[in-house]
Amino acid sequence: MGPDINALTGFLATGGPALWAIAALSVLTLTLILWKLWQLTRLGAWQSAAAEAAVAAMVARPQARPNARDIRSRFVASALGAQDLPDTLAREEVTRLALRALTEIRTGLRPLELIATIAPLIGLLGTVLGMIEAFQALETSGGQADPSVLAGGIWEALLTTAAGMAVAIPAAVALSWFEGIAERVQTDFEDMATRLFTHASGVKAAA
Repeated sequence: MGPDINALTGFLATGGPALWAIAALSVLTLTLILWKLWQLTRLGAWQSAAAEAAVAAMVARPQARPNARDIRSRFVASALGAQDLPDTLAREEVTRLALRALTEIRTGLRPLELIATIAPLIGLLGTVLGMIEAFQALETSGGQADPSVLAGGIWEALLTTAAGMAVAIPAAVALSWFEGIAERVQTDFEDMATRLFTHASGVKAAA
């Protein structure tokens, strides 16, 4: 364990403060992704069958109510509860409920977006600073610096750019996936709300 820690510390020291910052971002990225997976699983973001069945049952039997606790079923139950309000107020209430649920499901996406944006920039900054140091050393030596030493300084500088990309790419992929899930939930909300209001309008017109 000791040699591994020393090797990791030496590797991070090679890239300077920028690499330390990127390492911290990598830990934060992994934590956010794992937490977001847990949250989406808890909310039932991949479950839509129960809510679809609830809408179909409500259309067939107006007194039906969903029993499942996934995010779509909870939205349907809340939307059904708003049906007793006047039409305009009911639509406003359903919109409010949908926005509240979507805000919950999008929690944590902004930090991932920020990491995907700044990680490459931090890596580029580290590279620029490393290149400056390498050429300063070349100037100090009067142009007689050992090429191998100069090359070593350059690859150490480029290391931070590679590390920044290595953190930004998974963050961007996870962000895109999570946003896609949120968009599917939003589409389902809109579809279910439209079907419920269409049915309610038909019932009121028939009455």
